[in-house]
Formats: sequence, C-alpha cells, structure tokens
Amino acid sequence: QATAIGALGLLAAAMIEGGVAGWTDPLVLGGFAAAVALATLFLFQERRMRQPMLPLDLFQRPLFSLMSLVGLLVNIPFYGLIFVLSLYFQQVNGLSPLATGLAFLPMMGAVFMANLSAARAARMFGGAAVITSGALIVAAGCAALLGIAQGARYATIVVQLLAIGGGLGLLVPPLTSTLLGSVEKKNSGLAAGVLNSARQSGSVLGVALFGSLVGKAGTFITGTRQALIISALLLLAAAAVTLESARRHQDPRA
Repeated sequence: QATAIGALGLLAAAMIEGGVAGWTDPLVLGGFAAAVALATLFLFQERRMRQPMLPLDLFQRPLFSLMSLVGLLVNIPFYGLIFVLSLYFQQVNGLSPLATGLAFLPMMGAVFMANLSAARAARMFGGAAVITSGALIVAAGCAALLGIAQGARYATIVVQLLAIGGGLGLLVPPLTSTLLGSVEKKNSGLAAGVLNSARQSGSVLGVALFGSLVGKAGTFITGTRQALIISALLLLAAAAVTLESARRHQDPRA
C-alpha cells in the first residue's frame, strides 16, 4: 500500500514541478522514474502475496479493466477543471471564496439531477450508450468553454458548467454498475474499491497536471484553455474506450 501511495504522490509531484521547472528538468525526470519504480515494485509485491490488497487477476477481465480506465480518464478533467475554475473565479474575476462556491452550485445541481435519471436511461438505451453520451456531453461543455476570457460574465459560461456537471452525473451510475457487473458478487466490494481508487487517482493527477498548466503558461487564460483542450481529448478517449468495451461484449443496446 505504501508503494502505491508513494508512486501516485511522486507522479503528482513530478507533474506539478514539471510545470514550473520544465519537463526535462532532472528532478522532474527523476520523479517520474521513481514513480515508475515504485509502481513496478507494488505490482511485484501484489503478485507474490497470498492475500494481495489488489488481486491482479481482476484486470484479466477486459470489461473490468476498461471501465476502471474510463473512471480514471473522466476524473482527470472533471476535478482538474474544478481546481482551475476555482482559481479563475477568484484570481481572474475577483470573486470571494463564498461567491466562488456558489458559482459551482448549478454544476453540482446538474450532477445530482442527472444521477437521478441515469439508471432509467441505462435501462432504456444500455449502459455503454449512456456512459458514452455522458462523456461526449462533458467534452462538448469543455470545448464550449474555450472562449473563456478575463472578466467573462457568469451568464456566458453557466450553460457549459451545466453540461459538464450533467454529463458526469449521467455517466457515473452506469459506469459503476457495469464495472460491478463484470465480477462475481463476492468481489463486488473490492471492485468498487478499485473504481474509487482509479477515480481518486484521476482527481489527484488532474489537479497536478492542470495546476502545472496554469502556473507555467504565459497567462492564466492560456493555461485554462490548454486544460480544456486536454479535458475534451480525455473525455473523447473515455467515450472511445466505452464503445470498445461494448463492441467486445456485444451489448445489443450499445
């Protein structure tokens, strides 16, 4: 467990430092190398243990592996953008911390409302179709935010925030149920833990990566736009992975 935490911590630290010192800085490269070494050690230890923290045979199931990857890909942009937009509202537009929190309420409300309809949508259209649609909606919201500028009125970006929140709220429930359905019931708790770990790892990496972008770019807005482009690409990748999982498992509703 310590090796896994260390690998993730070093990876995040290297990403943050890379945005400041440059990606070819020896300290940054050393951080990436150390993260890879610790991750390799973690996998080696897990293979040798009789009761591993993370049974690696679960990842021999393509659907389980692909849905875990989708969870990672989705959380990198979502939580990375929450971090960046929090700075945007406060440092660029001069909002107070309280006003910044209130600015996120519509997006979080959209997450909640979409959660309520996601299960019904999955029954009607299939889990893969709903996951894919949710990822594409978030990607569209990110693309629509590319015109963001200093002093932009909140009314000009709230629709995009609603799309980002609604898309995420739509895809998470079927993502969870699809992943849990790929393992035996006795392993459902472990599978849920793996998905949560993948998503939390994505959150950490998103904040680290996007934080380095807005810290290094010539202007904060330039870094924000770079983060939005990366977000859209990651969400398109998540949609593609979901479609591939549906193709492999021949979901007739996908």
